[in-house]
Amino acid sequence: MTTTDPASRPANVDAAEVAKFTSRAEDWWDATGPFATLHAINPLRLNWIDGHARLRGKRVLDVGCGAGILAEAMALRGAEVTGIDAGAEHLQAARGHAEESGVAVTYHQSTAEEYAKQHAGTFDVVTCMEMLEHVPDPGLTVEALCRLVAPGGHLFLSTINRTPRAFAEAIIGAEYLLRLLPAGTHEYARFLRPSELGEALRAEGVDVGELRGLTYSPLTRRYRLTRSVAVNYLLHARRPEAGTETGA
Repeated sequence: MTTTDPASRPANVDAAEVAKFTSRAEDWWDATGPFATLHAINPLRLNWIDGHARLRGKRVLDVGCGAGILAEAMALRGAEVTGIDAGAEHLQAARGHAEESGVAVTYHQSTAEEYAKQHAGTFDVVTCMEMLEHVPDPGLTVEALCRLVAPGGHLFLSTINRTPRAFAEAIIGAEYLLRLLPAGTHEYARFLRPSELGEALRAEGVDVGELRGLTYSPLTRRYRLTRSVAVNYLLHARRPEAGTETGA
């Protein structure tokens, strides 16, 4: 994973990628609509995050929060949650749903890189789920995510492995055969191998922890966590306590 000098390039946002999701902003909270997959996997990823970080009372930042599906769920577990996203339409839907449901989440339109300039080392938990494969330079985003985590804090990432199996299942299967996602949601070249993501994290002095895969069974129509990271995977990392050395 390579990065360019932040000062020499525009914001790390792909307008076409953002438009894929803002064009359906009103459908984010429809559990049977185009974002049904996010609703289906949310309990799995929420429990996995909570199991590592114990969310109650923690200050949490959800980067690329969309309309707040995970952000609201973490707030309901007792966390103080802020969500940021590049899409204004997402955030309008997020704020509207939070108000209707009575869940306290603070939302801002921003990128990880911009937000880290004012909030470095602020959050006990930072999450960035299903977003890295949609930004032009994921390395810049990873750098910013690591800066946002407080010493001793947790970082949770999820994305898609760059393997032939991932192409077959995440694009051909999920988008064109099973119709679990809108066609064109993903581009294979943007997928990240766990080794690439781990290298970028270690370069920032962050300790890489558990890797878990996420699989879907067409027979049961259910998702589950697994040890195989050949397609979708989740990664837990942790910033060392102040004054300690990373184990990388």
